[in-house]
Amino acid sequence: MPRAARLMVFCYDISADGIRGRVAKRLEKVAVRVQKSVFEARMTAERAYRLGDELAGLIEAGDSLRVYAIDAGALRASRAWGAPPLPTPRDSWIV
Repeated sequence: MPRAARLMVFCYDISADGIRGRVAKRLEKVAVRVQKSVFEARMTAERAYRLGDELAGLIEAGDSLRVYAIDAGALRASRAWGAPPLPTPRDSWIV
């Protein structure tokens, strides 16, 4: 049985412009930017943690990176104001 995708929230506080830009660029490939240093994506926890490990290899002492897993119950209780809306699961994607 495949692992379920859930809403994963990535947030960071990185002081160096270049590193911050590389982290943001990598996250923009797989996630939706909801604030300057906050991204949301639907993915398995395993995939998110692998990405977190990759990004952690870029940051320096004093910087921080957080990955939060939002399960279905917490997502139902969550609300968003303004754009973009919270990601919803999709059975198929049109590319």
